[in-house]
Amino acid sequence: MKNLLPIAFLMILPVVAQAPDGLKVWTASELKAAGAKLNAKVDKLGVASETLANLSGNNVLLVHRVANGEAEFHDGAGDFTVIESGAGTLVLGGTVKDGKTTAPGEIRGPAIEGGQSHPVVAGDIINIPPKTPHQMMVPKGGQITYVVFKQAAK
Repeated sequence: MKNLLPIAFLMILPVVAQAPDGLKVWTASELKAAGAKLNAKVDKLGVASETLANLSGNNVLLVHRVANGEAEFHDGAGDFTVIESGAGTLVLGGTVKDGKTTAPGEIRGPAIEGGQSHPVVAGDIINIPPKTPHQMMVPKGGQITYVVFKQAAK
């Protein structure tokens, strides 16, 4: 029996050593490099984004902004956001001014009325529940890069 233990261990080692499906590590240097590439792709609205992954219907996005974003409302998804670099102000709550439906359960507009402003900087983590109006504001001449985990509401 003693002699079989090392053989049994060697047989299960490959199973233990394999990474589970869906495992992904985004290093700080990879995110920084991807954010720098996005800076060259900023559109006329002052934003560029890239989908990093789609994990069981939950999208992971990298977003780079050099101008204010639109006000957003997601009926069926929340945003878990990690600020990668730069700084801005996140406006939460209130109502989306002059909101228009852009997709099922999605409303966008130029601003938020009655929301609360929260300064955000690199390293901050924000959880925005579904049905919460939100808007990322960027100071003139500034920039902000962040990762958004779009979480489907349950």
